Amino acid sequence: MKRTFAIGIGGAAGQGVATPGDIFAKIFSRRGLNLNAYNAYQSIIRGGHTFLTIRAGPDKVTNMGDRIDLFMPLNQDSMDRHLRLLSPGAACLYNADTVQPGPAAEGVQLCALPVAELADISRNKVAQNTIAIGAGLHMMGIGFQSLEDVLQEQFKKKGDAVVAENVSVARAGYDYAAAHFTAFPNPLPKTENRYAILSGNIAMAMGGAAAGVKFYCAYPMSPSTGVLHWMAAHARKAGIMVRQVEDEIGVVNMAIGAAQAGVRSMCATSGGGFALMSEGLGMSAMMETPVVVINCQRAGPSTGVPTKTEQGDLWQMLGAAFGDYPRVIAAPLDIGDCFKLIPEIFNIADRFQCPGLVLCDLLLSEGRLSVHPKDLDFNPPIDRGELITGNNGTASSAPTNGSYKRYKFTESGVSPRAVPGVPGHVHTVATDEHMEDGVLISDEFTNPIKRREMMEKRMRKVAGIEASIPPPELWGPRDAEVTLIGWGSTKGVIEEACEILNEQGISANQLQIRWLVPLHGDAILEVLKDSRHTIIVENNYSGQFARYLRSETSFVANGHIRKYDGEPFMPHHIVEAVKEQLAGQTKLSVPMHEIMV
Repeated sequence: MKRTFAIGIGGAAGQGVATPGDIFAKIFSRRGLNLNAYNAYQSIIRGGHTFLTIRAGPDKVTNMGDRIDLFMPLNQDSMDRHLRLLSPGAACLYNADTVQPGPAAEGVQLCALPVAELADISRNKVAQNTIAIGAGLHMMGIGFQSLEDVLQEQFKKKGDAVVAENVSVARAGYDYAAAHFTAFPNPLPKTENRYAILSGNIAMAMGGAAAGVKFYCAYPMSPSTGVLHWMAAHARKAGIMVRQVEDEIGVVNMAIGAAQAGVRSMCATSGGGFALMSEGLGMSAMMETPVVVINCQRAGPSTGVPTKTEQGDLWQMLGAAFGDYPRVIAAPLDIGDCFKLIPEIFNIADRFQCPGLVLCDLLLSEGRLSVHPKDLDFNPPIDRGELITGNNGTASSAPTNGSYKRYKFTESGVSPRAVPGVPGHVHTVATDEHMEDGVLISDEFTNPIKRREMMEKRMRKVAGIEASIPPPELWGPRDAEVTLIGWGSTKGVIEEACEILNEQGISANQLQIRWLVPLHGDAILEVLKDSRHTIIVENNYSGQFARYLRSETSFVANGHIRKYDGEPFMPHHIVEAVKEQLAGQTKLSVPMHEIMV
């Protein structure tokens, strides 16, 4: 198994859980370690429980893992909730003045910190956090200078006195641990690698900037709001116009309007906001105006659980708008892929003049992952397709329709798209069905022949879209005993589950779906034809991808693993479910999440 180290920090919202997490993340990153961070929290501004997990190691870390090595409960509630998660060899650092430990597993080190003796808590309300960070770093075998450097950066805006106070408090915790606690047997390693730490929201925003997005708009809705925050913070430097709009109906219409004017345009929302965008997506399809819309899924229906993750919006995306129309839907596999996917889907949306839909989720949107800088290509290939921005068409220079036909019948279904205002390329754009020049056929008269021709023209794009995206590939031994099928964000946890299963003598491989529409159904069937036992893994109640795969290919899996409690899979959830299904105990496993938040 990979060597990793996981820290769990629990407390109430407002107790400063995020700051220790940020400090550990910076220190781990600067040691050249990979990391994955996930914050489970309640939908309460202050007082709700929060549990942040940071897992690091020299090799790629793809998920939150199964165990906590170092636990830092900032209040009694966190101690009561999570101490039982610790297994032999783990340690718990807590404020002995305010928190009492309960029963712990044998071999768990309970490390009481006399916070009131080590710091003036009347001056520093979060001194326990800083003390615990210092103590924890000593136990991990990390030198104090690493922490001092990060504290200098963290608090420099507050002045030298605040920096000095926090360094002093951290040193007190570091030295106390050296004198009273047993360090972990293996110091946290160090490598020469350097990584960027990104959330999925930041990665998608940066991917949009790299793709040449010039207009971004949104209505704040968790967990997608981080895209808007990054865009707003970097708008001027990146040359992007950013607007916060009154609602999601206005958002999608404004984004389509900007795209119609010729710029790459993007917006992001969550399930409830995406529902309001459906009619606008139909307009994009009828006008053949490319736009990219991101849906960061959260647990529904309705307001649901706004701060929890789920893969429950697949069928909403498949049915977005009404009528038949070409589109492309993709689900990023991890946070690094959030960056890569945006330029790719923009190229497809531009080439085929259709909506591009990105199906992300809270796990990726608000999670954090170390990404190697070489994987962040800020100069990706840009393909705007049949876009006419100057008088480079065949139409006359006179500002009349002339011979230009915006919706010209072509073998590929793609027609030359002129930016409004290009001389000689005047045309009508509307939401009604139309002739080749854009003149409507649905107001004063209808023309069934033209309607059929225009419908078939648009749908011919589907073949081109399918040819432009790669089919999914099988990862692992072809003759494995079990094949785990997932889509989107489950990639990392399934990957680690396969590693564990293989180590335990159960050969396993993985088929992860990134491009959902078009699906490449024939290629999937070809991959699965030799599979001995197939299990579909997804974060929803009804098995939405399993139903979609069956509807497109008639393929029915041997078993299913589903989770819909708002929290992501942990590797052991999948490993244990696979074992019980291979033993014939069930065909549907619904793992219970042990971390109560």
